Amino acid sequence: MDQKNSFDILKECEGAKKIGISGHIRPDGDAVSSCLALRRYLMNNMPEAKVVVNLEYPPSIFNDLWGYDDIVQEFPEDEEPYDVYFALDCNYDRLGEAQKYFDKAKKTINIDHHMTNTGCADVNVVEPEVSATAEVLCKYMDKEKLDVEIAKALYAGMVTDTGVFQYSCTSPDTMRRAADLIAFGFDFSKLIKRVFFEKTYLQSQIMGRCMMESVRFMDERCIVSLVDLKTAEFYGVKPKDYEGIVSQLNNIRGVDVAIFMYQTAAQEFKVSLRSSEKVNVAKIAQQFGGGGHERAAGLTMNGTFHDCVNNLSDKIAEQLGD
Repeated sequence: MDQKNSFDILKECEGAKKIGISGHIRPDGDAVSSCLALRRYLMNNMPEAKVVVNLEYPPSIFNDLWGYDDIVQEFPEDEEPYDVYFALDCNYDRLGEAQKYFDKAKKTINIDHHMTNTGCADVNVVEPEVSATAEVLCKYMDKEKLDVEIAKALYAGMVTDTGVFQYSCTSPDTMRRAADLIAFGFDFSKLIKRVFFEKTYLQSQIMGRCMMESVRFMDERCIVSLVDLKTAEFYGVKPKDYEGIVSQLNNIRGVDVAIFMYQTAAQEFKVSLRSSEKVNVAKIAQQFGGGGHERAAGLTMNGTFHDCVNNLSDKIAEQLGD
């Protein structure tokens, strides 16, 4: 059931004693920030309820946000059913181990902004025209019931999913909501540096290698880079260390589509896509079982590296008219 027009977060949770919140596997800034913002909002306004965030491996760059240290990263089988369970920034199939809690919950709520999400809960609020799930939450939270920690988390989610308000998903409403949030007085410039620009030395090393070994093709309108299992083992990198690589590839002048791939098993790759306004990468990702936004999407592919690139190239060429 889609209830966007009448959606009220607190009313939907009325009477609940145990509330669970989760985002997608390999959570990004929008997923982590949205979960933490919603948890504080519910705790502030429903002090009698136990509110838990379940997330797998939340990136440590978000540890300055309130509630980060309370995130539960283990998923025991014998957990008592939740009265309400939220799936944020994803569809059911990307909840990972949290699926079992979602399945058993008495009521489920799905809040997202991905165009590929058709809704998976009893109550669905999916708004593809909005920049981030954090912004969707911002729309439906009572402004009089926000505090500085909620505002900071919502802002962090919007910053990361809009590329500091440079991606095409940024709207005038996005900027107005961001302005309302920074009015709470947190150090937004420090937050932006921390969650978007700051990299560890290891992240900088692997990004440098990916840039050096990248290959341009299709008249240099596309670029691809790969981290295979051997390279990942040599550097000791984890999936969280790849953050920002595909965006950096996409910043190269003349590139319409950037592809970053890292190997997860024999002939299996995680693929991130970024694009200019000429290519809808969400449409491409969907054709291979993935999803995302028009300008940023992801998927898993099987085959050799060259097979995967060739298959993606065919779909890119269709949109570029080549």
